[in-house]
Amino acid sequence: MPGAAAAAAAAADAAAMEPVEPQSLKKLSLKSLKRALDLFSPSRAAAHHTPPDPESKRIRISYKLHAEYGAVKNMPSEQMHEKGKSGAEGKTDQATNSNILALPGTADSRVLQKDGTQGAIVPATPMLPKGPEPTFPSRNPSTVVSIPGSSERFSTSALMERIPSRWPRPIWHPPWKNYRVISGHLGWVRSIAFDPGNQWFCTGSADRTIKIWDVATGKLKLTLTGHIEQIRGLAVSQRHTYLFSAGDDKQVKCWDLEQNKVIRSYHGHLSGVYCLAIHPTIDILLTGGRDSVCRVWDIRTKAMISALTGHDNTVCSVFARPTDPQVVTGSHDTTIKFWDLVAGKTMTTLTHHKKSVRAMALHPREQSFTSASADNIKKFSLPKGEFLHNMLSQQKTIINSMAVNEEGVLATGGDNGSLWFWDWKSGHNFQQAQTIVQPGSLDSEACIYALSYDVSGTRLVTCEADKTIKMWKEDPNATPETHPLNFKPPKEFRRY
Repeated sequence: MPGAAAAAAAAADAAAMEPVEPQSLKKLSLKSLKRALDLFSPSRAAAHHTPPDPESKRIRISYKLHAEYGAVKNMPSEQMHEKGKSGAEGKTDQATNSNILALPGTADSRVLQKDGTQGAIVPATPMLPKGPEPTFPSRNPSTVVSIPGSSERFSTSALMERIPSRWPRPIWHPPWKNYRVISGHLGWVRSIAFDPGNQWFCTGSADRTIKIWDVATGKLKLTLTGHIEQIRGLAVSQRHTYLFSAGDDKQVKCWDLEQNKVIRSYHGHLSGVYCLAIHPTIDILLTGGRDSVCRVWDIRTKAMISALTGHDNTVCSVFARPTDPQVVTGSHDTTIKFWDLVAGKTMTTLTHHKKSVRAMALHPREQSFTSASADNIKKFSLPKGEFLHNMLSQQKTIINSMAVNEEGVLATGGDNGSLWFWDWKSGHNFQQAQTIVQPGSLDSEACIYALSYDVSGTRLVTCEADKTIKMWKEDPNATPETHPLNFKPPKEFRRY
């Protein structure tokens, strides 16, 4: 029995697997093609469709005529002749009968004449709403473009020719070149500050030391130890022999350079301290860190005067001014805040940036400053914080530090080792330098963490991730002929 069942199943499978006719696919294709033609071909489908109804066609055409030409189709020949003549002469008056209904319009459009037929509807020129008269810049201030149909109640100077903005032409600056490389630190060099007398400068590093170097020769003069984490911020007082340092160990220290030791420590930060600044006229110290707070310290008493709270993320840049706003901070929350130092509250918040504001630079003479983030470098005015303009190029990297000298040369150092120089007034990028890592370092260590001009503004010092300090100066042999200014003014004014 099992054998018979198996044989029956095999026979059924063989019957089910009969060969397909050779023409079956062709027949199916033809059937499908015929069905498609019947559905979509108008010539074949015309035989199956009913002829159009002449009455419905007449109604449809009459409706279209009324909708398109209803206002003028009943006008007499004389009126049409007069209307054509007035249109050729550029007149806007319309002749209608006293019984003609005129839609609301201006006084000029409601001039009626005695000729015409009754029952015609003539649309009058629409009345424009009364509003303020906008003004636009023009080469000819007396030129006014009038809109047809406007009355004495409304006039405008719109539709004027748009004039391109006259962007200030940049001042020619000689290119900068690297003339000295200083080695000595055993870790990333994270911070720098210059002596007010321009004799020496100090650098803080991830090797937990502060080293003091001679500006003229680049030789090491002194090494200070005391921090237990990398040193993120340095500042030298102009009125005292004090050096201030801040680091990832939450400590802010005051060094007496006559004794070369720590004489005060300022305790209060809950996390690493990333930036540090000294007030130019008052004996107070400003520090900002990962606890999102900018703290104000009394230098002598070590007391925390106030905690400027308001940022939502790390405070990574700060500078101080003698007049309000006396404190300006930039943060990883993409905002810049102006602070009222007396009240301890925010005066203004600038939200122009889209990325972290890691660096800011105050111009030594002008009432303006720049801020840098990965999206753009922006310039703002002081004291109100009005946005002036963007720099005309994008460095396309995280900008860790920036500085500007009195001649208006702005330098920005990026995470990829790029060192760009800008003209302050116009925002033109006139030089793009690239730092070179010292032998034995990785290419990924081509990163500039801090930079600063000396007091004279003629030398630039950069602190880098390859554990070196590089000094730059202007090329004395450069001329406008050898290094021409390739400047193209921007086509549009970007406000973002």
